[in-house]
Amino acid sequence: MKFLKNKLAVTIIVLSVSFLGLIVHTVKRENKNIVENGASNTLKPAQTLIYKATNTVKETLDFFLNFSEVKNQNRDLTTENEELKSKLLQYSDLEQENERLRDVLNFSKQNNNYNYIGCDIIGYSGGSFLDGYIVNKGENEGIKKGMIVISAKGLVGQVTTVGSNWSIIQSLINENIAVSVMVESTRESTGYLKGYKDNKNRNLAKVYNLPMDSEIKEGDVIMTSGVGRIYPKEIKIGEVISVEEDKIKVMKTALVKPYVDFNKLEELFIVSPKDTREIKY
Repeated sequence: MKFLKNKLAVTIIVLSVSFLGLIVHTVKRENKNIVENGASNTLKPAQTLIYKATNTVKETLDFFLNFSEVKNQNRDLTTENEELKSKLLQYSDLEQENERLRDVLNFSKQNNNYNYIGCDIIGYSGGSFLDGYIVNKGENEGIKKGMIVISAKGLVGQVTTVGSNWSIIQSLINENIAVSVMVESTRESTGYLKGYKDNKNRNLAKVYNLPMDSEIKEGDVIMTSGVGRIYPKEIKIGEVISVEEDKIKVMKTALVKPYVDFNKLEELFIVSPKDTREIKY
């Protein structure tokens, strides 16, 4: 009986010790987790800062490593852009030049009784286009005084002086040049045109000697009449901007704005009659 009591006591003690050990182990484990969690929570902000700093440094290094390549690409793109702009301007210039030459070609086909001699402006007679253009064609190419000059826009003027390989051209806005003209809408051909400067200092032209019953009006187109056969017929000159009546002389005059911009001339063509007989008018 005593033996059983001792065995029971031992069993109770063993179980108690085991249970106590389990409790101690559990408490230690929980304390360890608390410490680990606390350390982890404490380190999280520092880890975040370190990550961000490392990432920033990496991005900065990537930027500097790639900066040279980006700079070269940017320079190449800028150069390519400038080349494309230059080619576009050249294309535009060629397109405009082709259009001008096409207009002259069409006119020459319609007026095949004349030769058309292309020439370039190499200077100004008196330092200004108002005093005359110096061109690079002369007697060697068959140029003679009195021949007229046109551009794609219309009548320019007349050759007034000729050298062996140069000529001087006076424009129609010069008051020394007179041109027999007609009105496109009415086909009247009694007037003549000379250069005229108005009170606004504009370089214009004026048609004189129109009859009082003339139906000329603002907006009408003025062209060469072909009288005298020196000027080919129907070369456009300009547009009527106003009409006046002279009660004393019993006639009308018409102010004309030329189609040609005399300050921006490029291609010029001297018109040479194929019939070289001396013609006076």
